[in-house]
Amino acid sequence: MSHGYSPAWRKLTIVILRPLLFGLLKRDWRGRGNVPGEGGVIIAANHISESDPLALAHFVYESGRYPVYLAKSTLFDVKVVRAVLRGTGQIPVYRDREDAAAVLQDAERALLDGECLMFYPEGSCTRDPELWPMSGQTGVARMALKTGAKVVPVANWGAHELLPYRKGERTGLAGGLKKGFHPFPRKTMRVMAGPPVDLSRYEGEPLTRETLRAATDDIMTAIAGLLGELRGAEPPVERYDHHRVLEERRGAVPGARPAGDAAADAAGTRSTGSKAAGS
Repeated sequence: MSHGYSPAWRKLTIVILRPLLFGLLKRDWRGRGNVPGEGGVIIAANHISESDPLALAHFVYESGRYPVYLAKSTLFDVKVVRAVLRGTGQIPVYRDREDAAAVLQDAERALLDGECLMFYPEGSCTRDPELWPMSGQTGVARMALKTGAKVVPVANWGAHELLPYRKGERTGLAGGLKKGFHPFPRKTMRVMAGPPVDLSRYEGEPLTRETLRAATDDIMTAIAGLLGELRGAEPPVERYDHHRVLEERRGAVPGARPAGDAAADAAGTRSTGSKAAGS
């Protein structure tokens, strides 16, 4: 079955959201020409706020593509939300499934149908105290190498000032942000797309853990480099590993369950809708 959507639903979301976003946010957009005008493509972006999916969607739409996010399957149980998600062609992620292939099947089909898929390789909003990208999940690399789709790295900055992540760290830059929604004064959404990540050296290789990890690191390095340009700072050499930190913390608690979510890790996304494309 091919990936389906309603042109009318997509047009409706554009009519409603586009003028709203133009009025709510200022923009500093760079590199829109790096987003291919047609064909299946993966947009791999850093994640700093539950509001950045809308900023990224706006950027991608003005670059000539309609963004398709992977959304929590539970959102499709809500009647009105389901109509919008199904109508615009968003893709459900079943996070209780242990089979990573099942999680990514619909996304692969959408890529083959020429869609523009939005991915957050980190799997959730960054927990890095200075809001740099964390280490990435391998779902994006797996999808790209399996389908041959290009991966366009995108960095965004500014959404954290509009809506800081409520589970963010209490130290560093993240710790200094005031929680809640802050639309005034108008915030500037800085978004930058780079050229597609060169994954040619992995073509034809078995999709082993080592291959997927190396390709993922290349993708995250490209995203971090773009964010460094937006921030005017040098990204850290070693990326924050949230799963390792959780394991270290839980290791000190007798009987604590191991951290991890197989479906989210495989997909490397958060969900759209109530969290607009995040964890």
